[in-house]
Amino acid sequence: MKIGEVAKQTGLSVKSIRYYHDIGLVCGERNEAGYRVYRHQDIEALKFVHQCRDLGFSLEDCKSLLGLKGNESRNAEDVKQLTRTHLAYVEEQINKLQQLRAQLQHMVTQCQGGDQPHCAIIDSLSHEDHETDIDKSQKDQSLQDAGSECCAKNLK
Repeated sequence: MKIGEVAKQTGLSVKSIRYYHDIGLVCGERNEAGYRVYRHQDIEALKFVHQCRDLGFSLEDCKSLLGLKGNESRNAEDVKQLTRTHLAYVEEQINKLQQLRAQLQHMVTQCQGGDQPHCAIIDSLSHEDHETDIDKSQKDQSLQDAGSECCAKNLK
């Protein structure tokens, strides 16, 4: 099957398929005319890689998983450990995004908006330790929520 047909069947772009071929994820062969031709097993491998990429696995992890998939004597624990490692990475990214969200929400809350020239968001972004201010505000809030207002005042 030619690369254009493979792209339609797998949902991958022709460029991605070529790249995956170039880095050795799939081994489509070339016909007499020089076109890449992919077999059923290559298409299945591309679909597998596509699924892995949709789940956020790196290309290196995709290559490892593809190797494990093709190994009849594989150890399921290896697959599980690789997936656990990826899950930990995803959870770390979620935590970072939640912190980013909180910082942005804080900035939006601090800005009064309107047609005035002063903008608390610009001030916050211009201030080198704006993250520290936000973190301090969040700590103050969490201490107040916990009923420790006296401790929150000491942090200020």
